[in-house]
Amino acid sequence: MMQELGLERFSNDDVLRLDITPPSQTSSTSLSIDEEESTEAKIRRLISEHPVIIFSRSSCCMCHVMKRLLATIGVVPTVIELDDHEVSSLPTALEEEYSGGGSVVVPPPAVFIGRECIGGLESLVALHLSGHLVPKLVQVGALWV
Repeated sequence: MMQELGLERFSNDDVLRLDITPPSQTSSTSLSIDEEESTEAKIRRLISEHPVIIFSRSSCCMCHVMKRLLATIGVVPTVIELDDHEVSSLPTALEEEYSGGGSVVVPPPAVFIGRECIGGLESLVALHLSGHLVPKLVQVGALWV
């Protein structure tokens, strides 16, 4: 059933993987993803629907470190693995709406917490070391203390 929905559970990370590419013509279940929806629109919608979301490439070691850091705190993020053609849509989705007005390009992995683009691994670790990560996770409802 999970495979039909485009979801795959990784037992070692306890993370769900959601495939945002349109389902094949033979599959009738689309997990509320509009087949007409552009990749950029899907990315924007996913950011708005999940308190903590990481956009990554397959087998990205930095994404693994991000997931581990969040897991040690007690948060299981939504992880979206993007194909090359989807990665090219990511910077467009990260412009003004998520970067505070600047035209910022954040290559995968990119983490969003409460619709705000935190950036890559370095930014996430800096936020954690400054003591601001846990309060931000609590504020968006991703963590209860």
